[in-house]
Amino acid sequence: MALKPEIPNNELTLLPPDRDAIETKAILRQESKAAVALAELKGLAHTLPNQNILINAIVLKEAKASSEIENVITTHDSLYQALTAKSFKPDSATKEVLRYREALFAGTEFIGKNGFLSTNGIIQVQNILEENTAGLRQLPGTTLKNDATGETIYTPPDDKDAISKLMSNLEKFLNIDEDDEVSPLIKLAVQHYQFESIHPFYDGNGRTGRIVNMLYLMLKGLLDSPILYLSGFIIQNKGEYYRLLRDVTFNSVWEPWILYILKGIEQTASDTIKQVNSINSLILETIEKVKVEKPQVYSKEFIELLFEHPYSKIEHLEFKGIAKRKTAGKYLSELAEIGILEPQKIGKEIIYINKALYELLKK
Repeated sequence: MALKPEIPNNELTLLPPDRDAIETKAILRQESKAAVALAELKGLAHTLPNQNILINAIVLKEAKASSEIENVITTHDSLYQALTAKSFKPDSATKEVLRYREALFAGTEFIGKNGFLSTNGIIQVQNILEENTAGLRQLPGTTLKNDATGETIYTPPDDKDAISKLMSNLEKFLNIDEDDEVSPLIKLAVQHYQFESIHPFYDGNGRTGRIVNMLYLMLKGLLDSPILYLSGFIIQNKGEYYRLLRDVTFNSVWEPWILYILKGIEQTASDTIKQVNSINSLILETIEKVKVEKPQVYSKEFIELLFEHPYSKIEHLEFKGIAKRKTAGKYLSELAEIGILEPQKIGKEIIYINKALYELLKK
């Protein structure tokens, strides 16, 4: 009978790992596939008439899925209603998911402004997620338990000096290449393991770590905007995710973990490429339908707006300068007449849903 490994405490190794462990032939082959898919996605995203079309959709999907991993459950409908309708009162789960969206945008702004991702930047992201200013853990007692049995499966470092040292090391690994020839995609897998193992905050570590993944891809120029929906892959393979994390911790086995992350990147990028193509096709179909059936309300800006905001309202058209209030309402109503939009009353407001886009984004 195999002995149960001791649960490590305050014993995480500083980065980087030995290159032989993280650059096996299998890893390098998979890294090449992931890099090709990600580069295609980065280029294809620019074919959309407005990148906010994809950013808004992916960010909400990522926010919902990432929170679902932590058992915070809401619906796409609730999220869009909360963002659109002033009278809609979101429940606590919806508010929490929307904070993820806010935190991701704050992190994106941080790296855009500073050109690096520091511990302080990561703390800012976590502060928004959790609505607190506790910062890095200062007190011992944090343990990770099996939800079903209550058994402790991992005790992360709990000495504040050890956590600070590990985070400083992680910050250097994220930002300083020092002639390092290791692929940033491989480094992403390594840093994600390290962050989750440090478990630097009292709460919100999983969601913060998944935001850091997105920010790291942008920091390294692999994406221009946060459009890689990796949390969906993790949800589909949740058991394997945690098993492989533990295997690195207890047995220093890097290859399966890195392969898992690289396959996730490849699959997610490929799925998003299909979605971009579908959105582009739907935009063209919508343009043709409006030109034929309601040419009097057609404009390029109007159609793009309906895709940037799957839930649209009169104020959106006013803000963009497309039409004044009375005319804007007429425009939306006319597209509802031909089945492109579906009106929905929320409180005293009428919201218009781009039905085909909404169904596409839910997939």
